[in-house]
Amino acid sequence: QPPPSPDARGERGHDPTVADVASAAAKLRGPDQRRWFARQIMLPEWMVDAPPHLARDWHVSARPAGKRCMVVSSNGITISRLRNGTILHRFPSALPNGSKKGLSGPASSYSILDCIFHEPDETYYIVDMICWRGYSLYDCTAEFRFFWVNSKLTETSAGDPPSTYHRYRFSVVPMYESTLEGLQAAYSGSTPYVKDGLLFYNKHAHFQAGITPLTLVWKDNTCSQYLIDTDSEGQVPTEQHVVLELQEDGKLVTSDDPPIAFGSLDNEFIQKSNLRPGNLLRFSVRDESVKLVDGKMEIGQLQLAGKLNRSRTFADSHSKVSDDMTMH
Repeated sequence: QPPPSPDARGERGHDPTVADVASAAAKLRGPDQRRWFARQIMLPEWMVDAPPHLARDWHVSARPAGKRCMVVSSNGITISRLRNGTILHRFPSALPNGSKKGLSGPASSYSILDCIFHEPDETYYIVDMICWRGYSLYDCTAEFRFFWVNSKLTETSAGDPPSTYHRYRFSVVPMYESTLEGLQAAYSGSTPYVKDGLLFYNKHAHFQAGITPLTLVWKDNTCSQYLIDTDSEGQVPTEQHVVLELQEDGKLVTSDDPPIAFGSLDNEFIQKSNLRPGNLLRFSVRDESVKLVDGKMEIGQLQLAGKLNRSRTFADSHSKVSDDMTMH
């Protein structure tokens, strides 16, 4: 059976290039920089219900625990950046033009990978490919992107153990059909990394930066150590926390597009607390204040627990809030 072919490019507009990444890192500062980088990664919604045609239209993988990052190789260097734009590592790699050894092609011959850095074995696990040797995969289906990353990575020595010109090993996360057998392999099968839930990708979806229902994450006590917030002793507290963004009109909203409001603050409280639009605020939520009204979750009372530091880039999504409260 021939491999799937890439779809024609749509009218998305201008896709980020390595020059855009470098420009954003050099020119943007503070919240603007963090938001720019946060928008470049495809972020899953939390799975609340199984989507239609799960076995036919979806891939599933065991998600590695670690730091989600964008890895760019170009001009003889490889740089990984966290979702907030902070550089995680600057290093030589065996990715195309990722080190001074074996430079080939024009400067525009860059590669961009969506990875999770798994610290215990110092490995970058690839969950998606965005560009390869300057060829953009933004408007290719997930099915083609997964085929491409598996075939192209074997053409390099990026999967080899670390060496002088290859500081960290790269490995592709195994992807399965979402059949009963595939789900069992992803859920219960052994992996060389610590699992942090399951990732689902719609086979036909193009790369869509930001939160999208075309990628989903599932977590429970079996496949993730990080299912729900716990206290310092590992016990589930009597209340959970939710992170919301303060808007100019005082509303407290999720990171969804369009955002969903879970409450509001009055101007007097905002001024007295020295808060500004765009601030990310953490609120505690007690069990008894969460109710379902006409099938929708409502939070009756939010207790401000504090303002988040700059390392956090966006509020919780509605699906994450719903999932956390349901699990709790």
